[in-house]
Amino acid sequence: MQNINGLAIPETLAEMVRPETTALVVYDMQVGILQQMQDGGAILGKVLQTLEIARSAGIRIFFMRHMSLPKKMAGVFQFKQMMAWQRKTSASDVEPWFLRDSPGFALAPELDVREDEAILDKITFSAFEGTPLAIAMRDCGLKSFIICGIATEIGIDPTVRNGADLGFVPVVLTDACGGGHAEAAERSMANLAYMGDAMLCTVEELSAAVR
Repeated sequence: MQNINGLAIPETLAEMVRPETTALVVYDMQVGILQQMQDGGAILGKVLQTLEIARSAGIRIFFMRHMSLPKKMAGVFQFKQMMAWQRKTSASDVEPWFLRDSPGFALAPELDVREDEAILDKITFSAFEGTPLAIAMRDCGLKSFIICGIATEIGIDPTVRNGADLGFVPVVLTDACGGGHAEAAERSMANLAYMGDAMLCTVEELSAAVR
């Protein structure tokens, strides 16, 4: 740990992931998204391991859920996004996939969300945009966040970048983040490593650091 101007600057993973200053963000581990992933089962297993580590250590946990708006409430971008994702050329042909309380919207039941853990809904890719995540983290005095879930190239990448811009240090679990497109996910992870804003580690390395 380095000290400068009254600040303690963590240098190692063990110094960064302390329960009093770190949150775990579990990104979009929803039934309807997991069903689209070839490696969904493997990623779910790694996320469950991560949850066990975080819960044992007393780390605060935030679950994110991607939510669709009803078509009447969807705007220009929402329609263009649905058209791109559903590969439709007509806006009238798209249907919201993740409406609140629809089967696909639900978090995977294996996550077993506890009463002292938060679930935050979003219509954006960054977990911080339009949600109370940053407010809640700052109010608890948190300075960093561990992130896992899906998908690396869609939501985890922008969440890491946005979180760093907000002054939080991201810790990315490389083997607990799944990608919908393998090459795109690899590019995102490589770019996050190149940027240097985030610490990258495996679930096993996180476990050792927390212990």
